Amino acid sequence: MSALALAVLLCVASAAGYAAAAVLQERVARRPLGVLVRTPSWWAAIALNAAGAGLHVVALRYGPLSLVQPFGVLTLVLAVPLAAVAARRVVTRTEVRGIGLTVAGLAGILVLAGTAGGIAVLTSVQLVGLLLVTAALLTALGGWSAVPGASGLWAAAAAGVSFGVSSALTQTVAVHLTGEGIAALRDPVVAVAGLAIAVLSSAGMLFSQRSYRDGLGAPLAVSTLANPVMAAAVGLVLLGERITGGAPGAAVALASAAIAAAGVTLLTRAQVRAAAGPDPFRSSTVPAARIPATLLLPGGQRSATRVDRGR
Repeated sequence: MSALALAVLLCVASAAGYAAAAVLQERVARRPLGVLVRTPSWWAAIALNAAGAGLHVVALRYGPLSLVQPFGVLTLVLAVPLAAVAARRVVTRTEVRGIGLTVAGLAGILVLAGTAGGIAVLTSVQLVGLLLVTAALLTALGGWSAVPGASGLWAAAAAGVSFGVSSALTQTVAVHLTGEGIAALRDPVVAVAGLAIAVLSSAGMLFSQRSYRDGLGAPLAVSTLANPVMAAAVGLVLLGERITGGAPGAAVALASAAIAAAGVTLLTRAQVRAAAGPDPFRSSTVPAARIPATLLLPGGQRSATRVDRGR
């Protein structure tokens, strides 16, 4: 099996772990942290996130960042049927169309992914600059998400940024450890990057937990797209990665991204409808034809009667 094929398989397995974790997190998202730490399903979500992260780390050793990160979109694609099973419903046609568009767009991006000569790593100057920019961005997004009544999508974007930068740092650490062994931990770049990975991964999980309070679909879509976009930006700007094919390749990549975005939009709308549930008046098992009501009669007396609401 080629290194590229192995990276793809690891990415799919990682996305499955993240998807299962997202479904579990969404089901307990409204509980306070003090209650969450006593909830077994929340710890199961953490374990699944850790497993997904571990597989992601290995994938980054065998594939470039610009190839590995787009597979994060599969997290949303896999979360749809998992959420349907958890809610005891079937996957809708809208969801199927969304999955098809998302996969098609992802395939177009993967065909054009590449590097400019192997898997690159961050230098010390690049690492410091990246961490400063990330800190400023997360501070802004976190501040907006903390405003009373603010959309949970701000927290979702912060989660995506956290995970995307963490992936870029993970590639640097993985390459150093593979080439130098345990001695690489004495390198300041590796040590700082490792600490930043732990901080960003924890922040990403907490931001995700906050964003799921308003439902799974839209927040997961935003974080899933922000993650590869941020990682790809790091790869293209700092690691010398590129989109193959020149200008035509870039045009195809943009078109593929638009197709994937359309698919994500369909999935988001479908999940919002599913979360809303059926019309309670239509699904009610209580006959609506004759409902008791209390009427005020002349003289202040009250009389129970029945009002025909079904005609």
